[in-house]
Amino acid sequence: MRTAFQSWLPQHALSRFAGFMARCQQPWLKNWLIRDFIRRYQVDMRLAVKENVTDYRNFNEFFTRALKPEKRPIASAPGAIVSPVDGCVSEFGDLKQNILLQAKNKHYELPALLGGSAELATHFRDGKFATFYLAPRDYHRVHSPCAATLQAMWHVPGELFSVNTHTAATLPNLFVRNERVITLFETQWGPLAVILVGAMLVASITTVWAGQITPAGKRQIQHWTYPNQHIVLAKGAELGHFELGSTVILLFSPTWPLHWVASMQRQKKVQFGECIGECAE
Repeated sequence: MRTAFQSWLPQHALSRFAGFMARCQQPWLKNWLIRDFIRRYQVDMRLAVKENVTDYRNFNEFFTRALKPEKRPIASAPGAIVSPVDGCVSEFGDLKQNILLQAKNKHYELPALLGGSAELATHFRDGKFATFYLAPRDYHRVHSPCAATLQAMWHVPGELFSVNTHTAATLPNLFVRNERVITLFETQWGPLAVILVGAMLVASITTVWAGQITPAGKRQIQHWTYPNQHIVLAKGAELGHFELGSTVILLFSPTWPLHWVASMQRQKKVQFGECIGECAE
């Protein structure tokens, strides 16, 4: 019933309203929103570069707050692949040809996740994947799991269903149905995709090289390539951010010699920068 109710809601209108409120700079309103959020979700402001609520211009600036670097050290071993986010490991493992696991007994197809591109899907068939859910209290910047060079980006419009555990377990093809931004990178081990999935009340998805991608005026797939710009991200470098929480999916091509670390477990909390897998150099 909870999932069906979401389909009746004006998802995009609600998300735009949330975005309007989150950008408001009226001191009394933005300070109340931030303090209420901190209380409700038990946010530890000692981790943030700016610890004082009044130092933030609006709720968005608080929500996308930077953390003190020493609070999120980056695993330094050359072959260490790091978590791109603070979040919970929803699922991870091997792609069975073109099939990914969403939740127990719920699967979805790789080409559909990649905006219907069978050509793009060939890079990742029989590869590996990892899905991370970002709860409201989590840090909402997204980082590169390894050194990577940007090749292309797609915006795939869609719905804005919640991506929490209940919805993932009950709504078929959740990540295929929701709006998302797909980023494709080349690495020393082969192709890597980092997919930022929108959700209910996610007012914006932003990347460091292109700025705000969503909300977008066009409700059709958009594609950008970067053949001559040589946009290179170091391991742990910021890739983008959500304005209100969501999900990140990593796709690794079968050329990657990737082995998950023993601590990588379903429903386990991870922090940005910690090692989730290792590749032989």
